[in-house]
Amino acid sequence: MSPLGTFLPAPWSHRAGRRLFVVLLVLLLAVGTPAGVSGAAAGGGGSAATPDRARYDVDLRSDADGGRWTGRQRVSFRNASERPLREVYLRLWGNGEDGCGTPGTPGAPGVPSPVVVSGLRGGTADPLTVNCTALRIALPKPLARGERASVAFDVSVTVPDRNARFGREGAFRFLGNALPVLAVHDAAGWHLDPYVAVGESFYALAGDFRVRLDHPSDMAVPATGRTRTRPGAPGRSVTLSLAERVRDFAWAAGPFRTAAQTTPGGVRVKSFWAPGTPAAGVRLARAEAVAAVDRFGREFGRYPYGEVDLVMTSGFGGGMEYPGLVLLGTTEEGNAVVHELAHQWWYGIVGNDQYASPWLDESFAQYANFRFYGLETRDCWSDVYWPDDGAELTASMDYWSRHRGEYHLVYTAGPCALADLERTLGGDAMARLLERYARDHWYGVSTTEDFKRAAQSMTDEDLGPFWESHRIR
Repeated sequence: MSPLGTFLPAPWSHRAGRRLFVVLLVLLLAVGTPAGVSGAAAGGGGSAATPDRARYDVDLRSDADGGRWTGRQRVSFRNASERPLREVYLRLWGNGEDGCGTPGTPGAPGVPSPVVVSGLRGGTADPLTVNCTALRIALPKPLARGERASVAFDVSVTVPDRNARFGREGAFRFLGNALPVLAVHDAAGWHLDPYVAVGESFYALAGDFRVRLDHPSDMAVPATGRTRTRPGAPGRSVTLSLAERVRDFAWAAGPFRTAAQTTPGGVRVKSFWAPGTPAAGVRLARAEAVAAVDRFGREFGRYPYGEVDLVMTSGFGGGMEYPGLVLLGTTEEGNAVVHELAHQWWYGIVGNDQYASPWLDESFAQYANFRFYGLETRDCWSDVYWPDDGAELTASMDYWSRHRGEYHLVYTAGPCALADLERTLGGDAMARLLERYARDHWYGVSTTEDFKRAAQSMTDEDLGPFWESHRIR
């Protein structure tokens, strides 16, 4: 994620001298973090993350302007834990900003949450919790290890009236984190972290999505996965998407202009931009996307999804990544496309708990961004200020949401630390480390300890002092 782009400070200027649009955070969005919510609900036992091997089958129909989508969703899943699975949780992240909606008053109807689930089959639903972003579903009977079950429900999605990852800009709709997805249970229990507007709270295991989107024919609908659009009822079209082994599903809708090209490595890059988006910025972003997808594929492992969609407007703040789709605020000087595409590997393919360890995706994506542009990093620490001795690069969003003015450290100190690690190990060893680390956690979930062990395996030198001095704890 890059909430707002700004230009690189002088010590980090591009070798060619071109002004770069990069992702050094300016925190202009408010964070609404409910107090008193624990990161993981009580549970424990059976350390394997579960439920896994999820399959999401979704059939939605939009209204005339793409602002409301209604339909049915089915989720099947497997219990990967040794312990019987008696319940699952759905995360309704689309309710994060608006919570439980606005209650009605005499003469004024209430406003419901943006994402509403009803008509549940396959379990018994409790009332929503965690500011209406978590729905517990008790299963009809305990699910033994290796067994599968499913739940199905009606879903209504109303796009909020704000320019955000789940929001709108003029005639364009952004539906990031709009679909309910399964929460994760592991050794820490159920992960039911609160929503944060700056940064991410998201933690999901890889699953498969089969999505049918019925919409007016004058709309283009970029979406996660491999997509195709065919005629529907008069005046309408149906966009079908198949996405395998992804952690989420996002889409957009509106009268976008479109173009597509295939990289030398065989990845289809589809571009969607709103009229009025600076043409120079669109051209630059398209060229950088083609180069970045293939380069990161060589460095971290081939991009496995075949297609990636760029969604560009002039008013969107910064950028936001989803599997196979990125949202990009675009100026004449480009956008944060390289950083957001790096997220296809760092969080998308190599997963992490973004609430517990945001540095594992944001710092890694920004380090990849630095390397792509050939930025000089030896002086980058001159712009890093630690507020106190206790501050850590590896802090969770619980910390950063209470210290919003320091969150930029994930984007500044993080890539600086990884650049220092590259100098400590050597360039070739660092390249091998990242390739092996990605391969070992491909479609899985990594932790800070996993990365530290992987790095230590590349050298006989004790890296303990390095981690401590760089606040990687």
